[in-house]
Amino acid sequence: MGIKGLTKLLADNAPRGMKEQKFESYFGRKIAIDASMSIYQFLIVVGRSGTEMLTNEAGETTSHLVGMFSRTIRLLEAGIKPVYVFDGKPPDLKKQELAKRYSRREDATDDLAKATEIGNKEDIEKFSKRTVKVTPQHNDDCKKLLRLMGVPVVEAPSEAEAQCAALCKAEKVYAVASEDMDSLTFGASRFLRHLMDPSSKKVPVMEFDISQILEELELSMDQFIDLCILCGCDYCDSIRGIGPQTALKLVRQHGSMESILENINKERYQIPDDWPYEEARRLFKEPLVTDDEQTELKWAAPDEEGLINFLVKENGFNIDRVTKAVEKIKTAKTKSSQGRLESFFKPVSTSAPVKRKGTKCVLVSPNPVTKFKTLSVQSRPMLLGSQIFPSLDLGSNYSVPLSRHVCFGT
Repeated sequence: MGIKGLTKLLADNAPRGMKEQKFESYFGRKIAIDASMSIYQFLIVVGRSGTEMLTNEAGETTSHLVGMFSRTIRLLEAGIKPVYVFDGKPPDLKKQELAKRYSRREDATDDLAKATEIGNKEDIEKFSKRTVKVTPQHNDDCKKLLRLMGVPVVEAPSEAEAQCAALCKAEKVYAVASEDMDSLTFGASRFLRHLMDPSSKKVPVMEFDISQILEELELSMDQFIDLCILCGCDYCDSIRGIGPQTALKLVRQHGSMESILENINKERYQIPDDWPYEEARRLFKEPLVTDDEQTELKWAAPDEEGLINFLVKENGFNIDRVTKAVEKIKTAKTKSSQGRLESFFKPVSTSAPVKRKGTKCVLVSPNPVTKFKTLSVQSRPMLLGSQIFPSLDLGSNYSVPLSRHVCFGT
């Protein structure tokens, strides 16, 4: 479920914390992906027509494998380094939400039977999607596929979103990709939506920056967590009558959940009995995750023989398509190893602080000297490959391209 109404709340109140990005702009980036969310999308969309899904000769569903294989190749071809994170055991506080989901699937199953009986194609399509559930077998299939592709897999001890956020906070990945907004509540510094959408949808990736969001909302991270709990999360019911805008107003006015509950109009807003907001807050602040020092992320060459055995022999994939796909993976792995452009420009350290004033740059030489030297800087464009950089003009004999945080001495 994620956090109810959070996307619109941020669009209205923290627009600078959100920006549309091109899919290709994440070249060279390591991205932690919520695997279960992706698999769920594949089961709903890939090769589905009414109640019929893609299957192998044994009648086993293969939609998740087709989706995971093709979408991961697309990421790799764009120079993106994906890390798929799988859910572990859900926290006890989530049992109520999971029970609600089970009940909704049961209702959808009944509605699907009625729609099938009368032949209502539109309702068949709608209700069949609501019966979809990611099973342990779906997860195991995808883990095996990804490992054969040479893509790292992380098995979270509990919530995948929490583990993704932990990898992001530890700077092992650049961002977290999911559709559930609670990745932000777990503290992911950057969060991406629509990264896993098919290219045919032509939807830009939406990137969220938590530091910018907090600055615009004028909230601390603790207050943001309380805001998300008030909006409605997987761990406890929300307070009836309090929507996202009201929740933001209350957090800004009172500062904390305890103060809100002490001062709220209890005749207007009915607080649930034994409302476990404190436990929900603890799960967001201190989730069960694997120590980042124990998590090693490695991208390897694909196992061509293993992929052919698993996809072609066991699951009925076309061998020509799999062989071509393996070549794409090999080519993509070489491409992604080139790195991003800014990685070639490293900060230059000096033995003393750099002082700047106007267009002058006063530098201290790393070698002992008796006095400082002053350079007069003239900037002019310079073509380097297909990129244009400002350059430092040192006279007719030297022309040096400049990058942010780089300073040159004599």
